[in-house]
Amino acid sequence: MDYLASMYIDNELDLDEKVRFVDKVHSDLPFYRDTRALVLQEKLLRMPPDTSMLPARPPVAVGASQWFRKMLRPMIYAATGFAAAGLLLFNLVKAPAPAQCYNRFVIYEPAAHQVELAGSFTGWQRTPMEPIGNSGYWEIHLHVPSGEQRFAYILDGSRQITDPTLPVREMDDFGGENSILNVKERV
Repeated sequence: MDYLASMYIDNELDLDEKVRFVDKVHSDLPFYRDTRALVLQEKLLRMPPDTSMLPARPPVAVGASQWFRKMLRPMIYAATGFAAAGLLLFNLVKAPAPAQCYNRFVIYEPAAHQVELAGSFTGWQRTPMEPIGNSGYWEIHLHVPSGEQRFAYILDGSRQITDPTLPVREMDDFGGENSILNVKERV
């Protein structure tokens, strides 16, 4: 019911709907009361604010509060300076980047004409793999950060498969499956 009254107030009804609205208002006393209350509330909301009670200009601080502000201002400047110096120092001292390991990815797909690798360590950008002669094997050597990494092979530009040598897998957000590779930092 409130929705119909709101549509009427906002002039979002066509003429036939307005006729039905007026008929409803005349035939349903509770609906009439609710609608009238909503219209009066809308009227109050649309009235300009009464500024007659506001002072012509804001009051001016006097005495102790002015002295306090003068004393506080240098402390605020000093705190801001220390914060800026701390941020600068924090940005200069960065945590070491995660160690990267050189990994070789190999897959046997003799029927494929093109094989690509995409993973968390490539930003999910497809990276073309090279065939190893006419053996049916495809390979690529990549630097991979240590930790848990996800990837998949893409065959002929469209078919996504997991690495058959890795048993740990998970479903991705697109209905496919990714292999999970745990890269350990090598000394």
